Amino acid sequence: MSHLEGVPESDKRRFRREFLAVRNRLTTDDVRTAAEALAARALELPELAHARTVAAYVSVDTEPGTLALLDALRARGVRVLLPALMPDNDLDWGAYAGEGSLARVRHGGKMALLEPAGERLGPDAVTAADVVLLPGLAVDERGMRLGRGGGSYDRVLARLADSGAHPALVVLLYDTEVVERVPEEAHDRPVHAVVTPSGVRRFT
Repeated sequence: MSHLEGVPESDKRRFRREFLAVRNRLTTDDVRTAAEALAARALELPELAHARTVAAYVSVDTEPGTLALLDALRARGVRVLLPALMPDNDLDWGAYAGEGSLARVRHGGKMALLEPAGERLGPDAVTAADVVLLPGLAVDERGMRLGRGGGSYDRVLARLADSGAHPALVVLLYDTEVVERVPEEAHDRPVHAVVTPSGVRRFT
């Protein structure tokens, strides 16, 4: 399938604004209920059942909640890697050792993130993951993911490709964020599956 090159960045910004506006209307109860369902669906994935190392992230604000999933994976004996944002927007990684091992870090004017407080393992640590759980704002029927625009996960996906690593790429979203089409640029890479509170959809 050909890529749509030169998509105006303003299109992506407009889409991001629209999806964020919907998320911002969610209540604490909405987010908690969705997080429980999301964890249950994700834990049914065969890819996670067989994974030894999973690269994930800690949700913040009204993002689809991940903490219940992280704790369940850790209870299974899975090594969970979490990102730490670097000054150039690339991601370093650290091991998750429970909710008490997280530190709230504010990066300039951006949102505060929960990051691993322990040893940094380097940006290449993600290449050891069997599954990479990705944040996003939407995914379309081709598996193209719309991120927040910082480019951090574009770098992660490029690093995985360059290293020859082939983890399962799974984005975690709300049901309404699986759409027909999102704006796409030449460097964008599709994910393999999306997990929402109501189920799993795979992309070929």
